[in-house]
Amino acid sequence: MSLSHSLGFPRIGRDRELKKALEAYWQGELDEAGLRAVGERLRAEHWLVQKEAGIDLLPVGDFAWYDQVLTHSLTFGVIPERFRPASGKPTLQTLFAMARGAGRSANACCGGAHDQPLVAQELTKWFDTNYHYLVPEFSADQAFALSWEQLFEEVEQAHALGYRVKPVLIGPLTYLWLGKAKGSDFDKLELLERLLPVYGEIFRRLAEQGVEWVQIDEPILVLDLPQDWKNAFERAYNLIQREPCKKLIATYFGGLQDNLGLAANLPVDGLHIDLVRAPEQYPTILDRLPAYKVLSLGVVNGRNVWRCDLEKVLGVLRHAHERLGERLWVAPSCSLLHSPVDVSGEDQLDAELKSWLAFAVQKCEEVALLTRALAAPESAEVQAALAQNRAIRATRAASSRIHKPEVQARVAAIRPQHAQRQSPFAARIEQQRERLQLPLLPTTTIGSFPQTPAIRQARQALRQGQLSAADYNEAMKGEIRHAVEIQERLGLDVLVHGEAERNDMVEYFAERLDGYAFTRFGWVQSYGSRCVKPAVIVGDLSRPQAMTVEWIRYAQSLTDKVVKGMLTGPVTMLLWSFPREDLPCEVQARQLALAIRDEVLDLEAAGIRIIQIDEAAFREGLPLRQSAWQGYLDWATAAFRLAASGVRDETQIHTHMCYSEFNDVIESIAAMDADVITIETSRSDMALLQAFEHFAYPNEIGPGVYDIHSPRVPDTAEMAALLREAARRIPALRLWVNPDCGLKTRAWPETEAALVNMVAAARQLRAELA
Repeated sequence: MSLSHSLGFPRIGRDRELKKALEAYWQGELDEAGLRAVGERLRAEHWLVQKEAGIDLLPVGDFAWYDQVLTHSLTFGVIPERFRPASGKPTLQTLFAMARGAGRSANACCGGAHDQPLVAQELTKWFDTNYHYLVPEFSADQAFALSWEQLFEEVEQAHALGYRVKPVLIGPLTYLWLGKAKGSDFDKLELLERLLPVYGEIFRRLAEQGVEWVQIDEPILVLDLPQDWKNAFERAYNLIQREPCKKLIATYFGGLQDNLGLAANLPVDGLHIDLVRAPEQYPTILDRLPAYKVLSLGVVNGRNVWRCDLEKVLGVLRHAHERLGERLWVAPSCSLLHSPVDVSGEDQLDAELKSWLAFAVQKCEEVALLTRALAAPESAEVQAALAQNRAIRATRAASSRIHKPEVQARVAAIRPQHAQRQSPFAARIEQQRERLQLPLLPTTTIGSFPQTPAIRQARQALRQGQLSAADYNEAMKGEIRHAVEIQERLGLDVLVHGEAERNDMVEYFAERLDGYAFTRFGWVQSYGSRCVKPAVIVGDLSRPQAMTVEWIRYAQSLTDKVVKGMLTGPVTMLLWSFPREDLPCEVQARQLALAIRDEVLDLEAAGIRIIQIDEAAFREGLPLRQSAWQGYLDWATAAFRLAASGVRDETQIHTHMCYSEFNDVIESIAAMDADVITIETSRSDMALLQAFEHFAYPNEIGPGVYDIHSPRVPDTAEMAALLREAARRIPALRLWVNPDCGLKTRAWPETEAALVNMVAAARQLRAELA
């Protein structure tokens, strides 16, 4: 029989148990033993639900306390000197310091040799997903050593429970690719020969534990790789093949294309490919795969929530099974880390909509059913499941929730002039400066302020019917007053209302648009303890009424200073939702752009002088292959411009972008024609500004001067130094001063302390430039 397996499972738990345990641990409410007990319990539960769903070979090593790349860094001993423990042996405190940073008081936990705050490692996006990983830091004299026992402990736990498991490792080439060379200039590929012996030691340890198969993730095989990296694959795996255990190379998020021959012929025992993102790989792969190898086909979408078209997939699997027999494995397209855990607990979805959805548990069931269908295609169980799947898909295709002629007509009426501002930036900015009367290096924030327990309790009470809408609105107005008063006291130049009323930057807007659906428990990990609950795009999208105007108008009534209107842009709304699979993303983005455009115009009519349309996900959506970039950039840029371009010249449009390598897309970012862009640069020491320097970015820019993802409060001198670095590359007249992202995850004391220092840094630079 063919074998069913999973590449990875969500680690957070059905009720975000890991998130809650982590935050309790960080706050001193849970000790390390308690935290480890939560992790052990979650792993056991997740193996059990996968096994009960019908998965034959279970993943182990997919669990992480913060991020799987960070776990590998500790495993390989890649611990920057500032975090290195005096004992040489990393602890959980080491791991969390690398992820979150630490103040001077924590230095004793990391060797005690430092008198500077410990700045967290850089955080960036995992390929084209909304998951973030901690970027490994490599030095020219980098040494590698097996330093972290977590993988072996988890294998032991799984074996004790009687499970057949497949440890998951990030491959050596992908791990090096994901990291950054720090200090002297060197080629990080030179580190490969030093790293490979650690892999050898890991394989030998796993073999001693009785492991048969190891999954080695090498997703960079779906990228445009330089020739020296391609050559390195052959060199590395010729050495790895000598080590014990059977090895499955896993690729995902795209097609192998020009790397197909390379991947197929690596001297390993199996290859996994993603047929959801790149169905064109099949059947070419069959002709290139050596006769001894297992081929794992990722046929169930690990990154969306819709039920699989089982009969369509079975057509491919049956053809593959005829060629491969037992050498065919069936799997999700990628790790289910990117999927919510279990749809069965969703008690507020109507039965029809719920039947359309599949979360991680259900995706495992689909994989198992497809595998059984190959062995017993005529069984009553298989036939009943196929009939049910066919009926569900037919109901969805015919549902009135899906197609709305009025929305489709409005999209069809879009013309090029709808995506053009009235005047070029050079003319607009003069009007805006005259109207706004802001100082040099104006200070602002990205939009959100701390979501306090009181705010969350009020929101929960509203949902449970324990608080009336009127009382809830008054409570939120009180939070807005508080945020405005603090900003005025701190001396910020452009204020925000703080977004107290918003649960999430996408979900809040999605709840006010027709065409979206929402889950109660559809949480997905973004990084560490940060989880998001993407909304689901079910049908054509439109805005029935204003979404933010009254809140922003109220905030503006409290102050003479400028208050920004805060919106989420169409590309981010799309990419941070679960999109439809029956309509191109480009069309869904246009529908969203028209809805946001309506809100922009209503804000302007209400007297709001600055409107920020966040496109945090813009760079994230870039296809992994350069040949597909331009198509995406064209429609993504057009969607933003469609949303933003209806306003008058004197209305200033801002946007914000997260963790983005801008060099490759700087021209498209400029083509968005936002008057001001704010970006995250603090963890990279302003290195991301090189793109804006070399391209001579024409508009205004606010490089983040401190990292909001760390609880550490940077001092004024540190932020002033970053501002000087920014001013060296961007004319000061076009610079804004701001944190690198929203502040909703922080507490008020650290937020105020950091903003006091930020305002002081801006004033210091103004004095220096006077």
